[in-house]
Amino acid sequence: MTTLVPSPLERLPALLQRSAALHRHLCPRQVLGARIGLKAGEWLGLEFPRTDKRVLVFVETDGCFADGVSVASGCWLGRRTLRLVDHGKVAATFVDTGTGRAVRIAPRTDLRARVREGRPDGQKRWDAYMAAYQTWPDEELLTVQPVDLTLDLAALISVAGKRTTCDRCGEEIINGREVTSPGGTLSPGGTLCRDCAGDRYWQPS
Repeated sequence: MTTLVPSPLERLPALLQRSAALHRHLCPRQVLGARIGLKAGEWLGLEFPRTDKRVLVFVETDGCFADGVSVASGCWLGRRTLRLVDHGKVAATFVDTGTGRAVRIAPRTDLRARVREGRPDGQKRWDAYMAAYQTWPDEELLTVQPVDLTLDLAALISVAGKRTTCDRCGEEIINGREVTSPGGTLSPGGTLCRDCAGDRYWQPS
């Protein structure tokens, strides 16, 4: 007996239920995130959501959109398969680490304008976005662009279990994020964390 595989749009409601449970509400950006995640799986030819670490996702904004992407793709910050590249854009790049193929998917730039123009009289914009994002076909909704990464993917993924200690502050560093300092007249050099190497986002109060 042949088992029919549900289409992406048929799978969407269950994914949106999971995303809404994280936020206690459902919003248009969650829907876009889930649609983008489903499209990425289709483009890469991989089953989504993933239960392994084969796919790495770069989301270009945080919040509801990122959770929609995670629910559809199976890629999460806690599993080290999701990374935030905060460009303030509703977009994401999906990388098949097994083949190196990558695709960046974003809403079409005229999407919101077309939704507003086509909504029935009296319908609120929010409701129009929700309806369109859940029902419009991919080609009306999304731009899909194959891309090449400009970063060292192997270095980013690193090696599980790799750890060392900063020679200056003594804190442990994992995932190969240490910096090797050559030293000089003002510094003894050695292995440093990024804070001690000057790449610090905080300072003592």
